[in-house]
Amino acid sequence: MARRELSVAEIETPHGLARAHVHPAGDPVGALVLGHGANGGVAARDLVAVTEVARAEGFTVALVEQPYVVAGRRSPAPAHQLDAAWLAVVEHLRAGALAGLALVAGGRSAGARVACRTAAQAGAAAVLCLAFPVHPPGRPEKSRLDELDAVSVPVLVVQGERDAFGMPPPGPDRRVVTVPGTHSFSRDLGAVTEAVRGWLPQAVAGTVP
Repeated sequence: MARRELSVAEIETPHGLARAHVHPAGDPVGALVLGHGANGGVAARDLVAVTEVARAEGFTVALVEQPYVVAGRRSPAPAHQLDAAWLAVVEHLRAGALAGLALVAGGRSAGARVACRTAAQAGAAAVLCLAFPVHPPGRPEKSRLDELDAVSVPVLVVQGERDAFGMPPPGPDRRVVTVPGTHSFSRDLGAVTEAVRGWLPQAVAGTVP
């Protein structure tokens, strides 16, 4: 399958310029849009690895940098700003590079939370969560499971078995794959990519068991 070249677009959002790194597939079967963690970027090892796996499965992949990152700020924006910027980027991409493709929304950590909160508005067919932060470390009473539970399409959560941010339970439309390591996936990136490889085609085909 022929691959086209990476393109980078700056996209106006209600909260400043975002940036999308679009890795096109030659004959795409779907689209995967991924957001970064709160203090990370789109060069995170797991995002890069998942991008390669998704492209090998025929997906066009867009890695999205939030406006606060593009502007060089270290502190994440409030959740409502992250969500609004994300939706503006998805709308832009769906009118252009991702037009007509079934969309899987996702991200790592804070990016996964954004994808969950906006899944319905974005028209996502499924959601991919890499290291979903169930609660702040040592604060299980500050649960964010409601964000996962609110998603009405199939969800894959890939979580380190020793993640200090907690372990989400599986649900009727939520598969949880536990891999060696912590929140950073530093021990076995191959287990992460294999979980994604097996799930992505099912997600867009509507055949997730």
